[in-house]
Amino acid sequence: MSTYRIAVVVGSLRKDSFNRKLATALARLAPQDFEFQQVRIDDLPLYNQDDDGNQAEAVRRLKGEIAAAQGVLFVTPEYNRSIPGVLKNALDHGSRPYGQSCWAGKPAGVVGTSIGAIGTALAQQHLRNVLAYLDMPTLGQPEAFVHAKDGLFDADGNIGEASRAFLQGWVDKYVAWVKRHS
Repeated sequence: MSTYRIAVVVGSLRKDSFNRKLATALARLAPQDFEFQQVRIDDLPLYNQDDDGNQAEAVRRLKGEIAAAQGVLFVTPEYNRSIPGVLKNALDHGSRPYGQSCWAGKPAGVVGTSIGAIGTALAQQHLRNVLAYLDMPTLGQPEAFVHAKDGLFDADGNIGEASRAFLQGWVDKYVAWVKRHS
């Protein structure tokens, strides 16, 4: 395969989201044969099983982008010790109707950042539970509970010096994971 396409699902809608910045910076650490594309989830309607037979255009777009990718990277904040509702909504849409999940078999990576000392540890654990049900082989180690503090990003939006070696190692493991499972 000449290029691995990675669908990046950011669980934050905030314009200046730390997690969107992290997703962008992590993509810069990947090798040239990996292309990271952030997918839109802000325009998805709330999931309603009554709509399974006539999914909205935004849902069809999301499912098409995930289906076309060789892997998925989830970059999530932590809201009230879990994943944001907008991320859960995207997961539900992509998994329906039953038997037509776009997530199944896609190798996944889970990472996130927060100003809290434990980063997004609990949100990531909840997300991993959902991904296991969705049949997504998910990179287990290393875990990356990134503390959003001064120096995480440099002036150009890249990963800062103090975190670069660790996050480069995480990206390298994720790249190998995708190659092994796609």
